[in-house]
Amino acid sequence: MELNRKSLKKMFPNLAREVGSEENRVSVNSVRTNNEAGEKHASRGRFTNYMPDIIDFIRRCDTAAQAEEILVYMEKRGEIDEQYAKKLREQLKEKGVRSFGTKKEHDYYLTHGEC
Repeated sequence: MELNRKSLKKMFPNLAREVGSEENRVSVNSVRTNNEAGEKHASRGRFTNYMPDIIDFIRRCDTAAQAEEILVYMEKRGEIDEQYAKKLREQLKEKGVRSFGTKKEHDYYLTHGEC
């Protein structure tokens, strides 16, 4: 079944509006011309080459004191700037350590990865 814009708009007005809008666009940064390489890349686990950030480390903490230790360490190493650390500390103080997400248990990346 072939649809032109007018038919699409008449049959599916919301879909036509979404397709025509600038909102929710996804850019394509690369194209794979080798199907085998593309499939191999796509089939790797979702955490392959994943680099945890400060939030990932905080989510492993049990207490606010542990999270504060992580913040001090990452700030001292220059991995987060003072302003971001301040924002995270405010969230920690006001909302608690679980406001950053559920606790990431031991072997989280092994059990939640797609191997």
